[in-house]
Amino acid sequence: MIDPTTIDEAATRIEPHVRRTPLMTSDPLSDRHGTDIAIKCEHLQRTGSFKVRGSANVVHSLSPDLAAEGVITASSGNHGIGVATAAASRGFACTIYLPEAAAPSKIAQIRRLGAEIVLVEGTDTSLAEMAARRAAEERGITYVSPYNDPRIIAGQGTIGKEILEDGAAPDAVVVSVGGGGLISGIATWIKASSPSTLVIGASAANDRAMAASIDAGEIITPHFEPTFSDGTAGGLEDDTITFDICRALVDRWVDISELEIARAVASMVDDHHHLVEGAAGVALAAAVHFADTNPGTRVVAVSCGANVGATSLEAMLAMANR
Repeated sequence: MIDPTTIDEAATRIEPHVRRTPLMTSDPLSDRHGTDIAIKCEHLQRTGSFKVRGSANVVHSLSPDLAAEGVITASSGNHGIGVATAAASRGFACTIYLPEAAAPSKIAQIRRLGAEIVLVEGTDTSLAEMAARRAAEERGITYVSPYNDPRIIAGQGTIGKEILEDGAAPDAVVVSVGGGGLISGIATWIKASSPSTLVIGASAANDRAMAASIDAGEIITPHFEPTFSDGTAGGLEDDTITFDICRALVDRWVDISELEIARAVASMVDDHHHLVEGAAGVALAAAVHFADTNPGTRVVAVSCGANVGATSLEAMLAMANR
């Protein structure tokens, strides 16, 4: 069950382990688009991503007996970094399954945190998730889902709580969507506290598993193309609880092209000298879409992470500057 009470409890549990990131008004974006555009700067989070919130909520809720056995998870990178960070803080073992195409910079960061890494053939994170679940069942230890867990969703929901505590209720909150854990948590808090605020799900047009599933009315595995938004890439677990939450609470869905992602990442460098990853660019570009069609409103974009490697960053900046 996900509700504001569980999010409040998560906020208390994770407070010593995460950073309360700033809600920054972007004067350059606001001036260019005639709308008050603010950015929730999760790219400044401890691990360079919002994922540590949910990971910390799960890991720090485990009993000493369960913690002693260690945990297993699967990730495209950022969730693995979050789980490895939380596990290291409690001094127990952690195994991370990643697709072999995961960003080398993220693999290196996980390895530095002392986690065991298992690479799974292919590019689809859902295959790594299936392999990690099997391993957890065989070994009888805790599997920490990247998104299909109420504790993960509650941890991510603390971002929605902070957005409303740190500023006036916006007209819209825009969130990039992969498995849906982030937007499910944020939407749960926002819709309970400010029902008139729109919650907008933003997807990379090349890899939109949740949006395609919402369109189809059931969880499906659509065709994927490569995307700069590696943090949201991949399919969904067949039983994910985020599907019904997204269907109930997300008001609109927006697809973002690779060029738009690249330009949004470049604008963060040019306007604010902040480095963000492609998944953050998805939300930032979608916020600009909203601003351009809703002048005079206030919109918050959740900039979800900064864990981008040099190769990907160079490719995005090159595309943006063509």
